[in-house]
Order: sequence, then structure tokens, then C-alpha cells
Amino acid sequence: MESLARNQAAGADTAAPSDATLIYRQSRWTRLTHWLWAIALFFMLLSGLQIFNARPQLYIGKESGFGYNNTIFAIGAENTAAGPRGYTEIFGKRFDTTGVLGWSGPAGQETSRAFPSWATIPSYYDLGTARVVHFFFAWALTTTLLVWLVASLINGHLRRDLAPRLDDFRRLPQDIVDHARFRFHHGREYNTLQKMAYGAVLFVLLPLMIITGLAMSPSMDSVLPFLNDLLGGRQTARTIHFTVMLLLVAFFIIHILMILAAGPINELRSIITGWYRTDPPAHADNAPERSA
Repeated sequence: MESLARNQAAGADTAAPSDATLIYRQSRWTRLTHWLWAIALFFMLLSGLQIFNARPQLYIGKESGFGYNNTIFAIGAENTAAGPRGYTEIFGKRFDTTGVLGWSGPAGQETSRAFPSWATIPSYYDLGTARVVHFFFAWALTTTLLVWLVASLINGHLRRDLAPRLDDFRRLPQDIVDHARFRFHHGREYNTLQKMAYGAVLFVLLPLMIITGLAMSPSMDSVLPFLNDLLGGRQTARTIHFTVMLLLVAFFIIHILMILAAGPINELRSIITGWYRTDPPAHADNAPERSA
């Protein structure tokens, strides 16, 4: 992210190569936090699905149970004339999801569980282990995010690389058209869609994930008693937490697709080694942005 001149002072690996189109674009700290977040979110996702399996319903409000009618999402199984079937229910609309959600497993050994064994950590039902894994990586994610935020404020990374400018918004319509046509430009700066997407993840989704996670913890009630009321109750916080998870998964899928479309070798080299190949100068002047 940082400019070549600033990063050259960071270490010997930033020495400029003879190829002028190859620039040092991602600092060591950017690469480190990127992979720490990726690992933490992976384990949080799979352990979180295991935790969800303990009560595979989502509600809106402060309470839930048989005496309430506030369920908005549920995964389960039911006996039918054709045998056990899995279902997913969204706002009262039921879909058959047998084999994936609600009822899954090897042929002849299917069991009733919301998310299948291959999508959870651990693969067998163990709520205690799932909670330990989930909380460990949640604190790892939170700590890394706070340190990254402080460092980015100090070194100017936020202002210089992530904060959208007026010119960015002017280029937004063309940016959308270019993405829709798979016309990718490779330059030093992030394009407008990147800034908006990364900003939404770093400053909206991840903080909201952390806040709702704290609100669901009974041990935090005495420390932050206002969180539950602020979010509309523990059950609402749980629903928001789950929704944010789905949005992060969607971001990951789109992120990977953009990397594949823009040139996976160049993109992976950038986030592993820091070096990124830009368009030749004649083209980069007219299209200084890149996409993945």
C-alpha cells in the first residue's frame, strides 16, 4: 500500500528491481495482518458454525422460546413420508436443504445437525471445544485489528491509502463499469471500489462483529451493561452477528473472484512478497487503478 519511497526504508527486501513496472506495494505489516486476519476468520467461521448448531435458530428481540413468535431463521430436520428431511426456514418460508443443512452425513449415517460436519470445528459435536477455539481467535482478531489501527494512524496509511477522496467518487461510475466488463488496471493506488470494500470490512463489519460478540457474552454484562439494550437484546445481537458473518463470507468470495480475474500470480506475489507488477507507464498514466 505504501509508496515505493517510503517502503524502501523498511528493509533490504524493498530494493527496487531493474523492471520499472515492478513496485514494492504491500509493506511487511500489511502482509502480516492480512494473513493473521485470514487465519483468525477461518477458525472463527467454522467454530462459530459449530456453536450455532447448539441452537440453530435466530430471533429478533431480547428473549426467545416457545412462548414467542420472533424466529426469523431456522435450520432443522423433520420426519416426512419420504423419511427424515432437512430444511432451512427464512422468515417463515421453508426450503428443503437435505444433504447440506439440517440433515446430512454419509449415506446411511445421516444425522440431524444444522451445518454439516465438514463445515465445523471440531467436525463432531463439541460445544466446549468450539467455544474455546472461537474465543481464542476472536481475541487474536481484535488485538490485531487494534494494533493495525493505531499503527495505520501513526504512519498515515489510513489517510494516504484507504480514505476515499473526491476524485475517487468521481471515478466510481467508471470503476463499476470496468469491473462489470472485467477490465482491470494495475497501478500503485487502490481504486474506489477497493477503498469502499476494505473500509466497510475494517470499519463496519469487523467492529460490529466484535461488538455483537461482546454483547452475547454473559460475563460482559457487568462490564458493558448497555450493549444489549443498544443492540435490541441478546437475541438480536446474535442475529446481527450471524448476518455479519454472511457478509464477510460474501466479501471473501468476491475478493477471491477478483483476484482470479485480475491476475492471481501478480496479486498473490503482492500479498506474500510485497512486490506488485503495474501496467507499463504509457498505460498506467491513463488508468492508475487496479482491481483485485
